[in-house]
Amino acid sequence: MRQRSLDFLVWGAILAAMAAVGELGELGEPVIPSPHLLMPLACGMLAALNGLVRDHRPPAILSRGCQALLGVLIGSYLDTSALSEVVGEAAPLVTVTLATLVICQAAAWFMVRFNGMDRATATLGMTAGGSAAAIASAEDLGADGRQVAFMQYLRLVLIVVSTPMLLSWFLSAPRPAPGGAPAGTSWPLVSGPDQLHGLLVLAGIAVAGQITGRVLRLPSPATLGPMLMAALVTVTGLAHGFAPQGALRTVLFTTVGLEVGLRFSRRTVWRLRRILPATLLCTVIVSAACGTLAWVVSRFTRIPFADSYLATTPGGINAVLATASSMHADVPLVSSVQGLRLFAVALIAPVVIKLTLRVWTRRQRGPGPSA
Repeated sequence: MRQRSLDFLVWGAILAAMAAVGELGELGEPVIPSPHLLMPLACGMLAALNGLVRDHRPPAILSRGCQALLGVLIGSYLDTSALSEVVGEAAPLVTVTLATLVICQAAAWFMVRFNGMDRATATLGMTAGGSAAAIASAEDLGADGRQVAFMQYLRLVLIVVSTPMLLSWFLSAPRPAPGGAPAGTSWPLVSGPDQLHGLLVLAGIAVAGQITGRVLRLPSPATLGPMLMAALVTVTGLAHGFAPQGALRTVLFTTVGLEVGLRFSRRTVWRLRRILPATLLCTVIVSAACGTLAWVVSRFTRIPFADSYLATTPGGINAVLATASSMHADVPLVSSVQGLRLFAVALIAPVVIKLTLRVWTRRQRGPGPSA
């Protein structure tokens, strides 16, 4: 018990320091994308590469808690009121979103077929959107969290860097307003005005969701159970204002980023160089395909290309929403389509992994006696 308490104190101090480092990533120009994920991940990598740490795993309850809170956060994005406002315009974009998922699966097949990557890692790594959830659930699904993080963040950085430049280049989009997207205060812990009520609802959804996930035998139950529970509560209107925000969201992303970063040993980094060319190629192809589909939608509908491009960009929902706000795009449309895809990805990816692994196992065993 004493050792466990000491572990929590040590990890608490580490997370506080990493959260401060993440805050620094939001101060400079240009702003680092998802700094509370990328900065702790980079620090964890440096510590692991230099042999400064031995045990890279946080306490199990902390890891599971982060997965549950991620699930609640994703489920809270399924806002039916926002979707109903843009349902007429969002219909073709939802079709493009489904096509994006198919394209990502084709890219995952390429990584398996020509780069020797296992199916679970390829599927999670090439899935568009939900990078934090994909990384957090990698171990539960038998994937390599380090390779998943590498593939997800490579795509995230490329998209965040290229999106404003491409829109400005092709559309002569307005320059971002001074100060960029409005920065939220770090003091609130949940999105609603009543913090105590929101925290109680958040805890209830997280616990009930994990129990439900295990009872239903969902893949990655610590994430999918709370996600489905939060989506149900949000859609039915039973409760609002429970989504992690501010300092709680910072600690959540910091934990995920640091945990993954600490797994990057020298041997792991040496192995990752082998998948860099294929990952970069697939990322560029997926992004180009999504851009082409967005152009087709804008060509045959009244949706401006900037809105359709931002709504269908494969990943980086927070950075995309900030870009949409600074460029005066249709934020409700972008957030609705991006949130719907994030929810669908987090729900579908584990199921796809389980099904493909089952089919692959049957093929490896060969035909039965009846054949």
